[in-house]
Amino acid sequence: MALDLAMRTNEDVDFISARRLRELDAELTPSEVQAAVDVAWRDIRAGTAHGAKAVLSLAEAEFWARPEVATSREEFADERLGWKLSCLYSVNGRYGGVKIVGANAFNRRLGLPRSTSTVLLLDKFTLRPLVVLDGTSMSSARTGSYATLVIEQFLAGLEPLSIFVFGAGPVARSVIDNLACGHTHRIEEVFVRSRSYANAKALVGELENRLGFALRAVDDNTALSRCQFVITASNSRHPVFDDSELGAEAVTLHLGGDEVPEAYLQRALRTGIVGCDDLATVSRRNSQSLALHFSRKGLQLEEIGSLIGIQQLSSQMPWPARSDGPVSITCVGLPALDLYVAAATYEKYRRVCDGLREGPMREAGAASSDV
Repeated sequence: MALDLAMRTNEDVDFISARRLRELDAELTPSEVQAAVDVAWRDIRAGTAHGAKAVLSLAEAEFWARPEVATSREEFADERLGWKLSCLYSVNGRYGGVKIVGANAFNRRLGLPRSTSTVLLLDKFTLRPLVVLDGTSMSSARTGSYATLVIEQFLAGLEPLSIFVFGAGPVARSVIDNLACGHTHRIEEVFVRSRSYANAKALVGELENRLGFALRAVDDNTALSRCQFVITASNSRHPVFDDSELGAEAVTLHLGGDEVPEAYLQRALRTGIVGCDDLATVSRRNSQSLALHFSRKGLQLEEIGSLIGIQQLSSQMPWPARSDGPVSITCVGLPALDLYVAAATYEKYRRVCDGLREGPMREAGAASSDV
């Protein structure tokens, strides 16, 4: 009887590559990603999906001490290497999952992704492996889904929207795809700015012909003041805007590192709404402006956040009604989101494979009945 609870696992665990998913048309569409994370958020808030994250950050000095890369150090003066090994693990009612992430911004110089994710999907009850998946594109897709969460909670009913995106990498691309999935009719224009104008232009060139709104590459922050929604998805070492450049009531979503100026955070804490996906996770990661704002003062976001009204997307508690003033949301990426996206990908892959097997069987059955 107990064995009926477990899904069938194999001695030989398959690895499903991103190429294989593309070949079978088994990658999740943006709407399918959004459906998976919607269920994840429901279960996170209900307490039926749990997870945690561990990060081993490596010293940049060790990397730059290698003679074969030392001459490139100045090129990264304004960009964090983000050299780290991360493990995100989670369970829900049916699955367990572990995502391993290796990241280094220098990888791009080698023609490699900055960040590579590998997901091990497990049966919940036996905790035996079901499959290993290339999770790199899944990871950026689940991060991009935060844009819909924020736009629906804080910008409902406001249109047309002007949006500013800092960054031109995979997360920025996923953010734009996510916005286009369910909010095209509400968006007038999206501006994209990167450290490299050429990178911003390349992203715009890749996406603009399949979007229902204007997508513009820019090389300064002039348009920032007229944007109601600002998303930071860069790897910058320094703030990417000044508080004076923002609209007074702009909603900001922070998906990168220490990209937000101190003056803006102080204004948001004093006069607006400040929140994150999860206080404990953001605090312990301590790599983003919100957590650093407190740790630089010898305080911990996890301990002080709830005392001063910082909200959590992971909580069932209602958020305060929005009034005049800024909204600042910081998201580090919750492990359960990876689990639900990986599980949905695996289930879609299985459906596609089952369909491919059933086709020849149906044809064989039809042929035998004609004899």
